[in-house]
Amino acid sequence: MSSGGLAAAATAAVLTLALGACGGSGPRPAHHHRQAAARVVERHTTTTTTATTTRSRATAIAAEAPDPLASKSYPETRAAADRHRRAASPHVAAAHAAALSPGAPSLNEVERQLREARSLDHQLARHVPASLVDQLTGAFTPRNVVPRQVAQVIAGGNAIADFPYVYGGGHVSFVDRAYDCSGSVSYALAAAGLIGAPETSGQLEHWGEPGPGRWITVFANAGHTFMNVDGVWFDTAGRSGPYSTRWLTSRPSLAGYAVRHPAGL
Repeated sequence: MSSGGLAAAATAAVLTLALGACGGSGPRPAHHHRQAAARVVERHTTTTTTATTTRSRATAIAAEAPDPLASKSYPETRAAADRHRRAASPHVAAAHAAALSPGAPSLNEVERQLREARSLDHQLARHVPASLVDQLTGAFTPRNVVPRQVAQVIAGGNAIADFPYVYGGGHVSFVDRAYDCSGSVSYALAAAGLIGAPETSGQLEHWGEPGPGRWITVFANAGHTFMNVDGVWFDTAGRSGPYSTRWLTSRPSLAGYAVRHPAGL
């Protein structure tokens, strides 16, 4: 999607949000408040106090509100629970970003790329986002060189692209065997250092800066979240199967979502 088209869609989403759509400032159904406040999960972290002594402390994290699109996300079945090993840390996934963003090219490389771009103009005009997502692996490879942090977000998304959906997955820790909508978005953003801990979709409503970004735009309300990265959608809902990629090329409904982006991106 072009940046202009994304901006227009985001503006429509903001207008809908202002009119009291899901995730807006208007009253939410009572069950949202009851279930979201029903439990608080504790994440235990270990803090080193000396070279040989450690202690544990508990940090409260907010419970995820029910995801209204969970049924469209192919929740994992108990029988298939061991299909995936636990994911690596987002920082490990980010190490693969070098293949997507090799760094500043030399002048000769820039000139060569310009020549190639001119010779392929007619092909790029027909280029569609679907060709950017590998049908076998589900990985997304951008068509152009992107900023390093964007490449890291893509690498993070690729690392868990086909992991199953489990409500609450990826919230106690980034390292998990399955991820829900906000756990998925949080993991990918963490790969670029854009987020320090898993956040719920309701928290992502207020994350970053308002409005669409140039490279990354996050859409969030109390129950669901997804994002657009360089024209491709990263979403648990709308996949074609329980182990299909989270990288989607069909635009989801943008009604009722807060529109946010990371500063500078």
